[in-house]
Amino acid sequence: MPAPKDLDPSASLSALYGVKLRKLRIRAGLTQRQLGDKIPIAHSRIAQFELGKETPPEDVNTKLDTLLGADGDLIDLWGHIRRTPIPDWARKFMEYEARATAMHKYVAQAVPGLLQIEAYARALLRISRPRDTDAEIQELVTTRLERQAILHCGAPPLLWCVLDEAVLRRPVGGHAVMREQLAYILHMAWTPHVVVQVLPFRQGEHPVMGGSLTLLRSERGSDVAYTESSHSGELVETSEEVAEYALAYDLLQAKALPPDESLAMVRSAMEEYSTCAPHQPT
Repeated sequence: MPAPKDLDPSASLSALYGVKLRKLRIRAGLTQRQLGDKIPIAHSRIAQFELGKETPPEDVNTKLDTLLGADGDLIDLWGHIRRTPIPDWARKFMEYEARATAMHKYVAQAVPGLLQIEAYARALLRISRPRDTDAEIQELVTTRLERQAILHCGAPPLLWCVLDEAVLRRPVGGHAVMREQLAYILHMAWTPHVVVQVLPFRQGEHPVMGGSLTLLRSERGSDVAYTESSHSGELVETSEEVAEYALAYDLLQAKALPPDESLAMVRSAMEEYSTCAPHQPT
């Protein structure tokens, strides 16, 4: 078995958490698999926590703190990580994003951050971070909206987005918010540096069903890939892996509607939110 990867605890809060968790696990005489079985979660998740690549959900973190006798240390660290406006696992990606000349994105569930309106962003953050105060949510919203400045500078990068149909059909924030959000997507799609495609449900399975994917290209021709779920992300920098993700994106893009048909579908969804009354529970 290879030696565990060294992690610098001063690199980030997530790294500090990972180092602390590993020390506590080893002190308890448990392997990653044994600890995972006690939660229970897959041992690969424990490995991701210890590498600082993923932050555990609150209930999992509480169990880890209890099982390893951390006396609240893991709970305290988790709280600091959750209050950080930009998670550690997203910070390096954003540095690449700021330098990118072209961005190709597939999003499975929500409008990409670079195209979100304020009300939509707030609704997403509120549901995903229910323990945060209004001030903390507003800080996160402001941070997200500030990133959009790269699309309005003198030489903006190309932004090519493939939206899963679920992005259009899920009414985040209610019907009025969705109407405004889809109208903004249509507005941005008329600019020369933003292209939008929609991947309809009827196309069935595709190569990127595990989550969302972003491919970034810089002026120097260096490409990176970024995969993301609701509470974690992974930056991929090795050329072989990036090439695999690029191929998957090409295959997915071929399944999506052409841009003109895609915008017609976005417009149709927007009109449905304008004419249909919100669903009332029975």
